[in-house]
Amino acid sequence: MKVLLINGSPRERGNTRLALEEVARTLETQGVETVIIDLGKKAVQGCIACGWCGRNGRCTYNDALYEQIRQVITDGIDGFVVGSPVYYGGPNGSVCALLDRVFYSLGRFLKFKPAASVVVCRRGGASATFDRLNKYFTMMNMPVVSSQYWNMVYGQTPGQAALDEEGMQTMRTLGRNMAWMIQKLNTREDGHPELEPPLRTNFIR
Repeated sequence: MKVLLINGSPRERGNTRLALEEVARTLETQGVETVIIDLGKKAVQGCIACGWCGRNGRCTYNDALYEQIRQVITDGIDGFVVGSPVYYGGPNGSVCALLDRVFYSLGRFLKFKPAASVVVCRRGGASATFDRLNKYFTMMNMPVVSSQYWNMVYGQTPGQAALDEEGMQTMRTLGRNMAWMIQKLNTREDGHPELEPPLRTNFIR
């Protein structure tokens, strides 16, 4: 069993990474392998709606970060976690640009995989960011893993997240709940719900 965690902060050793590591450690104690990939500081190309991925199975912007994520997902994962700091009441724009490409081009590999978002903020905007990130999962037939509270941790300077005892406990609960769900669902086996062919209703005719 394997879970991919994406650190959507440009700070590779910041509070978002700290929160994700708490989730990962808990998953590992439950027998689940984890892979954490950091967004880093390089510019991230957004989706340009070219449709190339639909014809070729991968994004036309096959940069190193995307390719690393694509490789892990296509090799086989059982769960997915994305973390982001709060910027102006929402996720880091770079992580959304990346997720737009990942979910559009690789969504077929993510269906029915348990997923969760983790957010870190100084003071406000956590619940709005949490809701925004969860929309990727709820549009892709991915069960959303809950915890004892919304998956948010508070901290400003690197390392402060560790002082948020409730937030870190929420991360551990999330890790245990995700491991339990993965084990119960056995996501790599057959038996998923049968999906109807998608219907697309446009409002302008």
